Amino acid sequence: MTKITLVTGASRGLGRNTALSIARRGGDVVLTYRSKAEEARAVVAEIEAMGRKAVALPLDTAEAASFPAFAKRLRAALRETFGRESFDHLVNNAGHGDFALIGETTEAQFDALVNVHFKGVFFLTQALLPLLADGGRIVNLSSGLTRVSAPGWSAYAAAKGAVEVLSLYMAKELGSRGIAVNTVAPGAIETDFFGGAVRDTPEFNKVFADMTALGRVGVPDDIGPMIASLLTEDNRWINAQRIEVSGGQGI
Repeated sequence: MTKITLVTGASRGLGRNTALSIARRGGDVVLTYRSKAEEARAVVAEIEAMGRKAVALPLDTAEAASFPAFAKRLRAALRETFGRESFDHLVNNAGHGDFALIGETTEAQFDALVNVHFKGVFFLTQALLPLLADGGRIVNLSSGLTRVSAPGWSAYAAAKGAVEVLSLYMAKELGSRGIAVNTVAPGAIETDFFGGAVRDTPEFNKVFADMTALGRVGVPDDIGPMIASLLTEDNRWINAQRIEVSGGQGI
């Protein structure tokens, strides 16, 4: 039976690349988007052109109160698009960046980061557990900044660090259902994350490239295929791990 993966924040960047990489390996995809409906529909069209099935659903991962309603929409989409009552893999990818030194970080900035990167992951996963098939997989996205510090990213990195701990507890509590849970921690990547800072600012790009053993920053094709591979049966015994995909950043 074809596996179905839900990828949050998949209208752009790493989420988009992950969704397409999964489809290239023969999987079907549910992708979510917050505001970029046209871009999400384009991703669906690309997946369908590969002969796979896909559907795009709106979701704001900062709004935990909306998750029960989203679960109902997802259940309906699974029935209508895939003829299924469940899905197999959850990739908690949606996120944003916000740069501020500790002394300058506002409570609003802090809350926004925590709501998306930690609270949102916790309660969205909770809401979707009844629809996640036994023997399934969860991948939570973290960051290389939980291991290598860079001034200005404290709140973002702390929220990601919380997700790394949460992944361990998820793996323990969901193990009885055969659900494996891992964290993937990308290094600096050339996407539109944080306004495309790494991609579009040569000086910023060079800082992270110089920190990386392979001498460059990453691109989406360094990450999406790795996540897709992690979801396959070849990696079924990998569980409760933090897997950094950074080209050797900060070693």
